[in-house]
Amino acid sequence: MRTLIRKRRLFAAMALALLVGILYFPTLRWLAHEWWSNDYYTHGPLVLIIAGVLIWRRRRAFWYRSPDNRGLLGMGIGLAAHLIGSAWRAPYISALSLPILVAGLVTFFLGVPALRMLAFPLAFTWFAAPLPFVEQASVPLQSVTASASTALARLWGIPAQVQGAQITLPSCSLQVGAPCSGLRSIVALLTLTALFVYLVDGPAWARWVLLAMAVPVALAANIVRVALLLLVAHLWGAEAGLRYFHDYSSPVLFVVAVLLLMGVSWAAQCRGIRSDI
Repeated sequence: MRTLIRKRRLFAAMALALLVGILYFPTLRWLAHEWWSNDYYTHGPLVLIIAGVLIWRRRRAFWYRSPDNRGLLGMGIGLAAHLIGSAWRAPYISALSLPILVAGLVTFFLGVPALRMLAFPLAFTWFAAPLPFVEQASVPLQSVTASASTALARLWGIPAQVQGAQITLPSCSLQVGAPCSGLRSIVALLTLTALFVYLVDGPAWARWVLLAMAVPVALAANIVRVALLLLVAHLWGAEAGLRYFHDYSSPVLFVVAVLLLMGVSWAAQCRGIRSDI
């Protein structure tokens, strides 16, 4: 009898997942295209894999059987947001609505305790949804990065001049484009920091400090990177700076930013992984 009930539940879950997949198929197709073509969100598939692992680690949430009708509210909000996103041709709204819909389904069928256990993995998938204002933010960041890196380079004795996003050296001129604005590092580091804050064991205030530090640390690391590029270009020419240093410095500085955040975490007494993960 129990085996029959489990089979029925499994069949119902698979049928429900199929219906949701059909409903969100255009959104899922858009997400796949964005993850392939949008440089700021190439980490999207990795976010889903990590969320899946976290859900598997907390799979005991599916043992709960205390259905709650409040889940209908979450389902209604998720479906309404999906319809609005479809009507406005704003697929990012639809993408953001999917975790809300799933949260409503979890609450309706399993209850609030199960939702509490799965809340972060579901919310974490929002980091995989490309937002339209993210790419637009690269324009002002280019000017900020150019000005700050030029100021730092001058402290090192480099006679650099800046106008907007263009930096002029005695031997060449460099343009701080979107890839050098630091936005890609901000998006990636913010995603990584959110995961780290969830996994680490420590006081709540320290976790909030770590999350708040993600953006300034990413900005600072990128400013130092561009300033070092100016130093290399000044000493050895634009080709050395743009062809060699530019290509290999980005991942190195990102690792440095991650290590810096880990150092802040250690100083804030966040020194272990939660035992319930």
